[in-house]
Amino acid sequence: MADALRRIIHLDMDAFYASVEQRDDPALRGKPVAVGGSPQSRGVVAASSYEARKFGVRSAMPMSRAVRLCPELLIVRPDFARYRAASQSVMAILRSCTPLVEPLSLDEAYLDVTENLWNEPLASNVAKRLKAQIREEIGLTASAGVAPNKFLAKIASGWRKPDGLTVIAPERVESFLQELPVEALWGVGPVTAKKLRAVGIERLVDVRDFDEMSLQKTVGSLAPWLKRLSHGDDPREVKPNRPWKSISAETTYVTDLEDLPQMKLELEALAKKVVHSLQKKNLLARTVTIKVRFDDFTTVTRSHSAEPTHVADAFAARAAALLERTDAARRPVRLLGVGAHGLEEVESSRPEQLRLE
Repeated sequence: MADALRRIIHLDMDAFYASVEQRDDPALRGKPVAVGGSPQSRGVVAASSYEARKFGVRSAMPMSRAVRLCPELLIVRPDFARYRAASQSVMAILRSCTPLVEPLSLDEAYLDVTENLWNEPLASNVAKRLKAQIREEIGLTASAGVAPNKFLAKIASGWRKPDGLTVIAPERVESFLQELPVEALWGVGPVTAKKLRAVGIERLVDVRDFDEMSLQKTVGSLAPWLKRLSHGDDPREVKPNRPWKSISAETTYVTDLEDLPQMKLELEALAKKVVHSLQKKNLLARTVTIKVRFDDFTTVTRSHSAEPTHVADAFAARAAALLERTDAARRPVRLLGVGAHGLEEVESSRPEQLRLE
């Protein structure tokens, strides 16, 4: 493979939100913990400790179900300011090793350590040192995967969680690929995996010999990419300043909303949250989207594209207009969301873009 000489690490914090809570509150250590909302108010699990996962408690699960699975579950409201602070400390450690750090979220990142500031030739030693520093300086554990590319490193980091380290040397790539199910392919979720299994593709390596036209009929434009990944070939570079693709905010309501003016007020508040994030990041949005989930859990989205902006009133007005294109006036609503897409940086030559309202 052309990328066989690259040394990529995928580092993933273990049960990040829950681990921060357990670190900061000794009473939570060793106990099943879920970070999220109240089970009485349609709360969902944002994160769960490994003790809670033994009972089947998982992220995005309704908190009411989590409590049924684990009656002794300790529920903690999320504190994103603390999680961001912990994340910044982790990223600072990673960047002390290499400037080529690509954060994927608060709790995971890719690093290219082919050449690094520590002058350490073995990526496995880099990963060990990073994990040790994170444990000693921040009091949290991380799992790491080391491989010749991003695809393999990401799989490897999840191989022995928590506090794991899995190294896939170039000579081990093929034997590693032979062990993987089709779900391991990047871009293959449950729906696509079901389609692939329906045509006889059970394992990752089964993709290699499958007829290209038939594969395209099954997964569309994803076909060439899956063929490439099935050989363990991923040319993507680690990009330290990954551009934002979208920014969004949403709320699930304790009581369904049935009044359209009230819904518009809620959308305005969400829109202003999104705009605040755009302004902080010095970004403009070309496209406004809204998400509406009704009381029967059906969900619709609407979008509108126009001149890029991060002016709060204009953004909120566009979101409110999109609501008119749904059945919200006639159906109870349990969730509203607002998103900004088509993002671009503010140009210093266009000062009118910077006007805040």
